[in-house]
Amino acid sequence: MKSNKGKTLLVLALVAVVAMAFRVSWNALRDVARAIGADPVAATLYPFVVDGLMALALVATLVLTGDARKFALRVLGTYTLASLVLNYVHGLVPGLHGRTVDWGRLADWDPANWALVLLATSLPVGSIYFGSDLVAKVLHHHPTPIDAPAANAEKSAETNRIRSTADVPESTRAPITTNVTALPRPVAVGFLKSALPSKPVRAIESAPVRPIVARTVPAQSKPPRRATGRVPDVAKSTRPKRTPAQLLDEARTVTEDWPDTKLTAEGIRKAVRTSPANARTLRETLRAERGLAVA
Repeated sequence: MKSNKGKTLLVLALVAVVAMAFRVSWNALRDVARAIGADPVAATLYPFVVDGLMALALVATLVLTGDARKFALRVLGTYTLASLVLNYVHGLVPGLHGRTVDWGRLADWDPANWALVLLATSLPVGSIYFGSDLVAKVLHHHPTPIDAPAANAEKSAETNRIRSTADVPESTRAPITTNVTALPRPVAVGFLKSALPSKPVRAIESAPVRPIVARTVPAQSKPPRRATGRVPDVAKSTRPKRTPAQLLDEARTVTEDWPDTKLTAEGIRKAVRTSPANARTLRETLRAERGLAVA
């Protein structure tokens, strides 16, 4: 509460100082306006054109941001400097106070007089241009909310919290136990006995209720299916079946040049392409024919 009162008093004091400064500057700018040919009404309004735009630029600097704020500061500095120059000229030329100076004459030196007249006459035109531009910038300005950083921080914290909860492992659910309470058995109603006296009514006994227990059945894989049926002709061997005599003749031909040490059942089997049993029989026969001992 005290802080608000202090700010209010500070603003009121600033307004009072600005109002008094404007009154002092208003006198000098009015006399300058009369010297450059302004009528009494225009000369009275001339200070509002110069110092009024300064006040407008000051307000714009408090509202705008970025490049627009820099532009408002340039306008404020330019018109402050112009008002200072005109007030300085008013103090150097005493004839401006009583309008004894020649019309359109602000200085004895011609180049300085031309520059001062150009400055004094261009300020109203500049006020129209720069004032309109500043108002347009203020109207089109979209201020950023002050609490935007806090909102962004809260949003990022919420996002981090959501991401962190996703990493938490899920808790194991408690096993569901079935209610195994047996249902009450129905009791025979008494009025049935009175209604049917000849045939006694037996009490209906319900079967005991078995609790439903979920069982885990292991997955059983089906055994591989065996091939059934007749073997196709393509899969059968195209080589005709040989008789023992044919095998012996073929073995004699193949092993005719073999030494005795090479005459083994494995060598005969590979050369004749027969079974191990037939290979052993052929080996014994061939060794007997050569007069060797049977292994």
